Amino acid sequence: MRFAILSPIYPYRGGIAQFSGRLYQELVEEGYEVKAFNFKRLYPDILFPGKTQYVEEGESVEAIASERVLDSVNPLSYITTTKAIRTYAPDVLIISYWMSFFVPGYAHVANRMRKHCKVIALIHNAIPHEPHFFDKPLATLLFRQCHGFIVMSDIVRDDLLRLCPSARYIQNPHPLYDHFGEKMDRAEACARLHLDSSHKNLLFFGLIRDYKGLDLLIEAMGELEDDYQLIIAGECYGSFEKYQALIDTSPARNRIQVHNAYISDEEIPVYFSAADALILPYRSATQSGVVSVAYHYDLPMVATPVGDFPNSVGRAVTGVVASGISASAMAEGIRALFLPEKWQSIPERIAETKKRLSWGNLTKKLLQFIQSN
Repeated sequence: MRFAILSPIYPYRGGIAQFSGRLYQELVEEGYEVKAFNFKRLYPDILFPGKTQYVEEGESVEAIASERVLDSVNPLSYITTTKAIRTYAPDVLIISYWMSFFVPGYAHVANRMRKHCKVIALIHNAIPHEPHFFDKPLATLLFRQCHGFIVMSDIVRDDLLRLCPSARYIQNPHPLYDHFGEKMDRAEACARLHLDSSHKNLLFFGLIRDYKGLDLLIEAMGELEDDYQLIIAGECYGSFEKYQALIDTSPARNRIQVHNAYISDEEIPVYFSAADALILPYRSATQSGVVSVAYHYDLPMVATPVGDFPNSVGRAVTGVVASGISASAMAEGIRALFLPEKWQSIPERIAETKKRLSWGNLTKKLLQFIQSN
């Protein structure tokens, strides 16, 4: 069976590119022929809020060969992308979807490929975290061109079925991000980050956007005891000023460490090894790739009751789901995580959960789905 993957992938950085790269590797290891068709322009620079869209020189990221053909804002590239994929002649085309901005190119390719191969949309988000009025009709336009779908959470499944009630899909939890390296000694990791290793280290990790609720966590720190310290690690999309103002006026300001920059793959083990818990104070969510990183590093979590967190954290009993979306609820949830009766039970539950989150399980379901449809 021959696979084509249409998605941002190396040299792009970020969760979507990393997921597609890891899926590519898994299919190759299973013995399938796979080719990645990449973007030659993902976002126009004027629309990209971060420092760079690309892996920078010196970052230790495994390179994946791809044909860079799709330009998100150049309709002529939609034709050349379709031609390139047709020439490769895959049995299955997997399209990574997370934002309606990419529908024009994606829908063009899917429409013209659906008579030649099975078209599967891998849906990270059916509706974006920060939605617009045009998201639903555009997503529906693309989904109608697809033979099937891969979803990784109940909320994305429900969004898909609202848009396409007859959609055929498989659901599989987000597999482990297990390619960042092994866990370090905690004391060594704390020393590298200049952290007091006697404190309880809370980690907020990833791109900083409004819906992720960092402001709530900063406010929660003001309610927590002095033996808690917070590590904020990730690049802010937009201004960090409002967060800095909260830190500056917080009674916990001396226990909050900020790394407002993209965290490279080789730095990730340091942050996750120094931390005692990952904190997810999100106002909205679907599934989160950061949860998959936390599981790889055996890190318990505290999350708000949104998206897939009640399932991936709460039902798995690998952390605490807060009672609400507020600073006080987060502070209460963090304290609850460190109660001895809770804390001692978590390592066993994380080990059990990790067994379910293999890439092999995802590809096995995908292959069974393709062969049955």
